[in-house]
Amino acid sequence: MVIPVLLAGGVGSRLWPLSRELYPKQCINLFDPTKSLIQQTAERAQTAKLAEPIVVCNDEHRFLIAQQLAEADIKADIILEPSGKNTAPAIALAAFRALALDPEAVLVVLPADHVIKDQAQFNAALKQAVSEAKKGKLVTFGVKPAYAETGYGYIQAEQQGCVSAVRAFKEKPDAATAEQYLAAGNYYWNSGMFVFSAQSYLSELQSLQADIFNATEQAYKEHNIDLDFIRVGAEAFAQSPADSIDYAIMEKTDKAVVVPYHGDWNDIGAWAALYDLNEKDDNGNVLFGDVLTHEASGNYIRSENQLIAAVGVENLAVIATKDAVAIVPRERAQDVKHIVQQLKDAGRTEHEIHTKVHRPWGSYETINLGNRYHVKNIMVKPGEKLSVQKHHHRAEHWIVVSGTASVTIDDSVQMVTENQSVYIPLGAVHALENPGKIPLELIEVQTGAYLGEDDIIRLTDRYGRV
Repeated sequence: MVIPVLLAGGVGSRLWPLSRELYPKQCINLFDPTKSLIQQTAERAQTAKLAEPIVVCNDEHRFLIAQQLAEADIKADIILEPSGKNTAPAIALAAFRALALDPEAVLVVLPADHVIKDQAQFNAALKQAVSEAKKGKLVTFGVKPAYAETGYGYIQAEQQGCVSAVRAFKEKPDAATAEQYLAAGNYYWNSGMFVFSAQSYLSELQSLQADIFNATEQAYKEHNIDLDFIRVGAEAFAQSPADSIDYAIMEKTDKAVVVPYHGDWNDIGAWAALYDLNEKDDNGNVLFGDVLTHEASGNYIRSENQLIAAVGVENLAVIATKDAVAIVPRERAQDVKHIVQQLKDAGRTEHEIHTKVHRPWGSYETINLGNRYHVKNIMVKPGEKLSVQKHHHRAEHWIVVSGTASVTIDDSVQMVTENQSVYIPLGAVHALENPGKIPLELIEVQTGAYLGEDDIIRLTDRYGRV
């Protein structure tokens, strides 16, 4: 069995303001307007006729990831990391899961946020890699460099142009060194994609990084099934050192092999990468959404909502969401991460959430927020239900816009339909359910002295939240 492992634990802070902690880049339609990056990755594995994937993600993203896979009609085992420990422990959890499914399992480790358009080239490299993995090798894909890139790590192969043992892994080089690598011919961009048998990986992990092996083995032994998710032992997993597969294993093992990959590949590290990937207009601009330009060239401009008018500007990345606008020279697109850090340091929330927040039952979006009021647009999917809850500091007024709501207030249950409303007093135990066949949309008006999301006392919840 050849099992794809989708690593979906990242955030993508360099793609702020579109990528946020609670809505990360792998879940956004960044390149294909109809599919997110994780959906594209899962479908790539499906097209290559691999088994159902194992997805490793963090707890906060679990419902979002599950929903996106369901929308793509892809079944998967979803393992929840109790804490971020980098790729070596994450892959170990997937390896233990794979061994439970098939002792001979071969893993194809794929970051969930890469763009690969050439399926045929991917399949060809994958076939070579699986063949090497069945011999006990730990295989990495080396992307043939198209230019002297300083933003990627490199793999030095023993031989040029063929499957080869790895001589060395190199850190991101300066410009002169990158030119030397390009001229040498036996250097490849480090793609972050790997193929090996689950047993080979765990054997090397036990030999080279016993602390990671022991902690992840114990964590997996303690796993339990929570709805559609696999939860591992949190305390055991916390004992694992945090390390990448490159540092922990690939740079130390004598079994590393590189398969040259000649197809297109992009890890979407920053807005400049999306400029490179997309078709340009006659002035070299890449434009998404409601954008007008005059004498502007070489720009990546993306509007999620409002009109952007760009006049006389060159080589910028301009990204506008409902609550934030980022403007940065394309060559400095990676520096957006410094703004994200400033937001964190200031205790703000724009790095964490959008105005539209996704929940397992649907979503809500802030319309207006004042000192003692908060107005939201709430959408509840058919058949879903919010938790039975109460609040200490706020009352709520719900106005149904479309669909039908089943509303529980203390011991009373009533049906509320379009253009009807209901009032929930402060302290009342209440719940909201959509019993219908179409999405339920309503306007919620909160009033009170404190309107934070942490003023929710959940009494029961079908999604296991506390």
